[in-house]
Amino acid sequence: CVVSVTNVPPPHSTIRPGFPVPVNTNNPGVRKAARFGVYRYNNSSNDLFLFKESQIEKAMVQIVRGLKYMLHVEIKRTVCEKRDHFSLDSCHFQRKKNLQLMLRCYFEVWITPWTHKVHIPVAHCH
Repeated sequence: CVVSVTNVPPPHSTIRPGFPVPVNTNNPGVRKAARFGVYRYNNSSNDLFLFKESQIEKAMVQIVRGLKYMLHVEIKRTVCEKRDHFSLDSCHFQRKKNLQLMLRCYFEVWITPWTHKVHIPVAHCH
């Protein structure tokens, strides 16, 4: 999956390569990584509707030839149907009780900003 990656914040100078460290769940890089995880989930699910991140519960980042994010994310079913190709930002969460669904996911999202590549080796949702 090759995606344009912009606005990835430089890692904090005290972070040593190789050690995962906690990072704020509101960090723009974390939010972007979570969205990439959601895209990966949506591409592999056979659900009629798109899902979107509702809450990033925990985030770690590790510097390994780029930034590797390890994220625990809650995702919920939206009202947008997959076949309509919506921008997720404009998709609202399901309001109909029988269509609401929340999943907990663990995503590993590896971003190498200088090559504009994103690799998502792990995307587990249940």
